[in-house]
Amino acid sequence: MSTAHVAILFTGAFVAGAINSIAGGGTLITFPLLIWLGLDPKVANATSTVALWPGLFGGLFGFRKDLENSSAILWRLGIISVIGGAVGAWLLIWTPSPIFARLVPFLILFATILFMAQGAITRRLRLQPIAAEPKTSWWLGAIVFQFFSSIYGGYFGAGNGILMLAAMGLLGLHDIHRANGIKNFLGICINSIAVLSFTLFHLVIWPNAILMAGGALLGGYFGASLAVRIGQVWVRRGIVLIGFVILFVMVWRLRQ
Repeated sequence: MSTAHVAILFTGAFVAGAINSIAGGGTLITFPLLIWLGLDPKVANATSTVALWPGLFGGLFGFRKDLENSSAILWRLGIISVIGGAVGAWLLIWTPSPIFARLVPFLILFATILFMAQGAITRRLRLQPIAAEPKTSWWLGAIVFQFFSSIYGGYFGAGNGILMLAAMGLLGLHDIHRANGIKNFLGICINSIAVLSFTLFHLVIWPNAILMAGGALLGGYFGASLAVRIGQVWVRRGIVLIGFVILFVMVWRLRQ
């Protein structure tokens, strides 16, 4: 790679890591960059997943103070995320993706609208903030949703962070910083098995992945720190903006 390519990949991974720590959708930056370098789409997707995985650790560290009293959620949904991520990674490895890729913009649009409307839905349905010890029905809903979200995350994952944030809002996690911390942890769980699977099946271009991982790690911490400083209102607006930008990019790519 030329010096210009190195700089572009590192910078792109930094921006993608920051976006992932706040909302999700960084894949829509790194994936096209790797395609631009001439990688096969499946290899580009796998390499992007591996490259952005460390960035979630940076985001998790940035939101660490907001994760008090969240151990039960992290462990239970984390286990489900590993299982769902494994299923998604298996689907990517063994099946073609064009049909599924055409569904991605609709999933992102649904997640963004759901995130925007969660306040109105909460008031309409009189949903209560999450209790210290949620009921069995709460856990059932959270586990079922996270399982299917994890499958999507292991398969492709663009916009999956927005989808998880929307669901957590409806489930009563109204503190966006706490929800973001949980989302980053679950993202680590989803992608951990995907990273292992893609490695075993030799789908990762390691020079690119290692270079981008450094940028993503720094970007993840930067994004989380920025989100905590600017406040929850602006973070929510940023998530909605990112959602619609990702939607536009996905639709534009499908029309090419």
